[in-house]
Amino acid sequence: MVVSLPKEILNPLHLGEGAEVDVQFDQTRGVITIAPAAVLARSVDADFVRQVNEFIDHYRPALEALARA
Repeated sequence: MVVSLPKEILNPLHLGEGAEVDVQFDQTRGVITIAPAAVLARSVDADFVRQVNEFIDHYRPALEALARA
């Protein structure tokens, strides 16, 4: 899917055509948030990031319950 945004929004964020972004949907509020994708620090191993993301995906319900507690 392609979403076009005006240059007035992209320029201050240093984003251009094909830029990586993170998209989140808040179902409760019906809001879509688009933000520049986080850049990995050179010292962070990509495999570690993958493992953390898998952990979060697997345990998301428990993590969300803890966040509400």
